[in-house]
Amino acid sequence: MLYFVATPIGNLNDITYRAVETLKAVDEIACEDTRHSLTLLSRYGIKKPLFSYHKFNEREECDKIVQKLKSGKNVAVISDAGMPVISDPGGVLVNALIENGLEFTVIPGANAALSALILSGFDAEKFCFLGFLPEKKSARESLLKEYKDLSATLIFYSAPHDAKKDVETLFAALGDRKAAAVKEITKIYERTEFFNLKDGLKGEPKGEYVLIVEGANTDAETAALASLTEEEHIKYYLDQGMDKKDALKKVAKERGVSKSSLYKYTLSDK
Repeated sequence: MLYFVATPIGNLNDITYRAVETLKAVDEIACEDTRHSLTLLSRYGIKKPLFSYHKFNEREECDKIVQKLKSGKNVAVISDAGMPVISDPGGVLVNALIENGLEFTVIPGANAALSALILSGFDAEKFCFLGFLPEKKSARESLLKEYKDLSATLIFYSAPHDAKKDVETLFAALGDRKAAAVKEITKIYERTEFFNLKDGLKGEPKGEYVLIVEGANTDAETAALASLTEEEHIKYYLDQGMDKKDALKKVAKERGVSKSSLYKYTLSDK
């Protein structure tokens, strides 16, 4: 059997009895970073053979884990924090286990995305977790374009060195929206910063972030935009940072008219 075991996201007390029992019972433990995991394992007196399983060796180690399981070993997989597979290594392994008909299960526990969602106070009835934004600009823009009209709350992970750039990217793609940046969850310096995307993050980012962004307010927005003149409608999107070409295209679609018929309303900008 293979066990995907959730580990604490900050406070080492946030681990379940079942997780500790499982880690003590397995034959080997696959760790994202063995040195990092030793702190947690030592805290709970867990002494087992460890081996590295991270994004850079995931496919190679995946085959080795499959062979370990076929030989009769029980293996646990943990990440540096939180749940394996969720924005962490493990997805390739899950598919390999299914293909080989091998048993596996999840030992649930702490999760940064859900904890941050609660701390933000944003709509938790429907939400969409998108993890870390892609590194390439074109991929980031393509991803956000796909979800910009979703009315559900959007959740992103962000490293401290990327946080400000990520917020700027979100503003450019989604327009101005209410947002919350949650960091150091479960730790002594846990903080939630509320802001508007257009204003960006304050200060120098430190710690791992979860960015919570309100969903598109489609119903209210549609009703409000319908009462605007063509010129006001175009200006609404220009003020959100959208370029003229995209603003005209969006307004034309929403008003059911041709883009060329709206061009005259932008001539005064020259």
